[in-house]
Amino acid sequence: MTPMILVQISDPHIRQPGKLAYGQVDTAAALQRTVAAIQRLPQPANAVVITGDLVDFGRPEEYAHLRRLLAPLSVPVYLLAGNHDEPMALRAAFADHAYLPPTGPLHYAVDLGPLRLIALDSHQPGCSHGALDAAQLTWLEQTLADAPEVPTVIALHHPPFETLIGHMDRIGLREGAAALEALVRRHPQVERVICGHLHRAIERRFGGTLAATCPGTSHQVCLDLAPQAASCFALEPPAFRVHAWTAHSGLVTHLMPVGEFAGPFPFHDAHGLID
Repeated sequence: MTPMILVQISDPHIRQPGKLAYGQVDTAAALQRTVAAIQRLPQPANAVVITGDLVDFGRPEEYAHLRRLLAPLSVPVYLLAGNHDEPMALRAAFADHAYLPPTGPLHYAVDLGPLRLIALDSHQPGCSHGALDAAQLTWLEQTLADAPEVPTVIALHHPPFETLIGHMDRIGLREGAAALEALVRRHPQVERVICGHLHRAIERRFGGTLAATCPGTSHQVCLDLAPQAASCFALEPPAFRVHAWTAHSGLVTHLMPVGEFAGPFPFHDAHGLID
């Protein structure tokens, strides 16, 4: 059975053409490499979701650049706002993305064939941390109740759990995490809660399912679990997640590094295992 594939990328942090993030990182070139890697997947993606920090300063020129970089993708692309984003500029640049509500929180639900994707807006204007208020959680409860039998992926930018990376947890989801976990536990059709923000692959049990963050498309947050560790990034290999669904297996998630690597090579030839 051919799986339905939802690719998740996160935190591209696109700047204006020619600008490097932090004076070092060519985030546009990194996103180009990520798009090329998605296009090389043996089983093509059915949809792509980007879990926030689409651009670095929320400027219209950055969103225009992002559009150009995503243009080679021939499948639907679903966007979330992160703390670096500016919702009105995002809406204006992607006005043809009909799933984006014209006003209010940038939350939505879309059907992806056998899967349902629900996006939550944890963005807080002018803040690095995130929050989910009572109105958003009420909307989520009703949206989940509307389709209790449909396997569902919930996406948001800020992870609703501690990662033990202290400086990132201090700008994590400050409000609504416990309520979200209790809500998810009431809706067993939720297969996964997927997030960005951390620029690393991190997993945790959450509300009877699994919550996980996705690496960035370019730079990664340093893995230092000392509570007062400095806020630093490293040019570790980028990666994206491949969420594959079949009715038999449920949702199975893979981590795919970005790059060009030698292979594939056979393990066996006509005479058996290659010595």
